[in-house]
Amino acid sequence: MASSHTVLMRLVASAYSIAQKAGTIVRCVIAEGDLGIVQKTSATDLQTKADRLVQMSICSSLARKFPKLTIIGEEDLPPGEVDQELIEDGQWEEILKQPCPSQYSAIKEEDLVVWVDPLDGTKEYTEGLLDNVTVLIGIAYEGKAIAGIINQPYYNYQAGPDAVLGRTIWGVLGLGAFGFQLKEAPAGKRIITTTRSHSNQLVTDCISAMNPDTVLRVGGAGNKIIQLIEGKASAYVFASPGCKKWDTCAPEVILHAVGGKLTDIHGNALQYNKEVKHMNSAGVLAALRNYEYYASHVPESVKNALIP
Repeated sequence: MASSHTVLMRLVASAYSIAQKAGTIVRCVIAEGDLGIVQKTSATDLQTKADRLVQMSICSSLARKFPKLTIIGEEDLPPGEVDQELIEDGQWEEILKQPCPSQYSAIKEEDLVVWVDPLDGTKEYTEGLLDNVTVLIGIAYEGKAIAGIINQPYYNYQAGPDAVLGRTIWGVLGLGAFGFQLKEAPAGKRIITTTRSHSNQLVTDCISAMNPDTVLRVGGAGNKIIQLIEGKASAYVFASPGCKKWDTCAPEVILHAVGGKLTDIHGNALQYNKEVKHMNSAGVLAALRNYEYYASHVPESVKNALIP
């Protein structure tokens, strides 16, 4: 019976199924051929039909099951009836078999804030760079990101016609992170992953100061954190405003659950309570291992230019 499970684990189990549904919607929109692209604030700030449908699906599915949640989504959509086909009311039973960390066992629905990025890496999605794309559902309690779900709709998309498309990664602080094989970047190599479409002089100066062997420029915060936990990159460095709370909430949990660290460029923890401003004004710095090396190499000029 559902009542025997904690609110948090029921929410995570539901969000897992909802994220899988979201991945299906993302793939369907591409298959149908009409992305319905709209420019929001600039040519690099785009919204597609998939962003809109997925946000409606996630937010409506969560709100029906957990009416007291605070849900904050990236897209500013007009209220209205949601097509029943977009609603997912399942839950991933494997998650319900896991124990809830004791510090979260008494959490009430109204104590939780859910940050939703329906399509992280929208620009890359419109350009066919499909492995950059993720769906992000992050769960916060008392301002701290404590649980997260990342769906990669096109995981395996270059593995041939018989490959199973998509995967869902999930994690809870104090329990762990699941759905991937943890791997560290090559020892002694500094491989930095950073923005593909939002670079500037601050970003460049900060990365240069870290003496990287390689710089990867890819889309999506979710995608960059996956690079860290799968050994493709050593650090994620974005010394600029532009990234938002819905970009970092879920990925931060996955990284923290396996012993990594994500902060702003000053080393401050990010706050996720419902009143907080949405922009991560002081950028993002993250690493699975050796975070202190990267934090200690952020130039003072960069710190001075980025006000939390």
